[in-house]
Amino acid sequence: MDIKLFVNITSRAWALPILSNLHKGVAGRQAPLLAATGAGRSAFAQSMDHLISIGLLERNPGYGHPLRPEFRLTASGIHAAAIASKIQCVSADEDQDLLRRSWTLPVLTSLQSPSHFNEIKRNLQTITDRALSQSLKSMEVRNWVCRSVDEAARPPRSIYSAVNTGGAISKTIAPDIRFGS
Repeated sequence: MDIKLFVNITSRAWALPILSNLHKGVAGRQAPLLAATGAGRSAFAQSMDHLISIGLLERNPGYGHPLRPEFRLTASGIHAAAIASKIQCVSADEDQDLLRRSWTLPVLTSLQSPSHFNEIKRNLQTITDRALSQSLKSMEVRNWVCRSVDEAARPPRSIYSAVNTGGAISKTIAPDIRFGS
């Protein structure tokens, strides 16, 4: 999967939990998915519409009387759902709030090896300095990212590494995400 698509998917808080639950076999109807994710109705609806608009989900008209509409994964959605499921398996329940933030997963993906701030920014072309800084700080508080200072460099520069849960997530999804121009 291309990093631009991955950034687009993770821009909605509930997109990955929805994809992960569909991958695990939760019925593609609204009520079971809503219950499985724990999302609010409006945020859930926005995430579903977003996944449909980027071509990962499609509406199935449904069956029965009255019609019970449902959602199903497209071909590209199946691949994205497998990645989402891997991420959910590595992380704990208390980590879900951090995973739902827009830039957490793309930043972790770019930390496959220790990197400087500008290297991370170069990999994630659309991220702002402020968003990257806040994302790194929030992951550092959770001990997902370790910041060290390269004293030998002039001027000294910070080096960021994914550790603990952040490192596990980074290693899990690294083979599936490609950085391109």
